[in-house]
Amino acid sequence: MKKQIWVIAILATVGLFTSCGVSRQVSEAKAFGDCKYKIASADSIYLAGVDVREFRNIKSISDLDLARYPRLGLALLRKDVPLDLRVNLDINNPTRKKAAINQLEYKVLLTNSEIFNGFLNEKIEVYPGSGSTRVPVKLSANVYKLLTNDATRDEFINMVLALSGKSGSKPTKFTVKVKPTLDLAGKQINYPGYLTFDQEITTDMILGINK
Repeated sequence: MKKQIWVIAILATVGLFTSCGVSRQVSEAKAFGDCKYKIASADSIYLAGVDVREFRNIKSISDLDLARYPRLGLALLRKDVPLDLRVNLDINNPTRKKAAINQLEYKVLLTNSEIFNGFLNEKIEVYPGSGSTRVPVKLSANVYKLLTNDATRDEFINMVLALSGKSGSKPTKFTVKVKPTLDLAGKQINYPGYLTFDQEITTDMILGINK
């Protein structure tokens, strides 16, 4: 029902009920909403400018030797602790139609706390029967509150350990929300609601081990 309302809203917005070009874009966007999403891997991961692989031996926040990592200590003093990484998102199109959008809004949550959000401003096309299309997405956020809040600290440390590639580390579950956007007649038309999926981040993903 939401998709049908969305299609009507699009056509009403652009005022081109008979336009083949508009109909094609609407069809491609609908197909994108039916695609399947999966985080295949993550790399280029830095916490306060420090490669997270250097944190493989920590078990808790007390194990972080700030004398060894002065940039992390300074970031904590400033209450601005940047976490930067790149995730490789695989998109699979199970429909019989080409899927395409102009922009992708995303949100990534850890234990119901939003870590990352932003927009991927590029045209994404996913053809049916072609396997997965990989889309690299750079993520960046200030994680000071997650690192210092009692309710999220332990899960955040678990996430850092998983991202560091530490053997035997506990998987971390991300909740990922994406919202496709169309650009029709110079107007941005958002998909109704978010497409949501849960994804475990494991050491194997960081090490590039496929199972």
